Amino acid sequence: MNDDVLAEELRQAIGQLVRAVRAADTMPPGEAAVLGHLDRGGPRTTADLAHLRGVTHQSAAKSVKELLGRGLVRAEPHPSDGRKLLLHITEAGRACLRTERERRADWLNTAIRDALGPDEQRQLRDCVPLLTRLATRIAGT
Repeated sequence: MNDDVLAEELRQAIGQLVRAVRAADTMPPGEAAVLGHLDRGGPRTTADLAHLRGVTHQSAAKSVKELLGRGLVRAEPHPSDGRKLLLHITEAGRACLRTERERRADWLNTAIRDALGPDEQRQLRDCVPLLTRLATRIAGT
């Protein structure tokens, strides 16, 4: 298999896996993404979140509005620019995100156990560091 074929097959397989895992979500993807960014990266503005997600400001603002309304995110004035708001994940937001992540992991764990034998599970486990290194490389470019 040449490199181009490997790259395309990997892209398709990972995309299919991500879509399947997200099917277990109970929260809209945009809201989950905002909570994830705030959890991992700390406070951000709506513009920051839009840029990180690669969406319009309007799309990010819609997700933020929903999260604010549910008490999963809180806003405070930006310390250096009073025209902006700095968004923080709340403890309720962290709990909601943790539940979503656990649901995804449980779903994936069940799929792994059901679809793969013990040797295949070991092979998959051995691939995780390679996929992590690849994802880190891609994210750094």
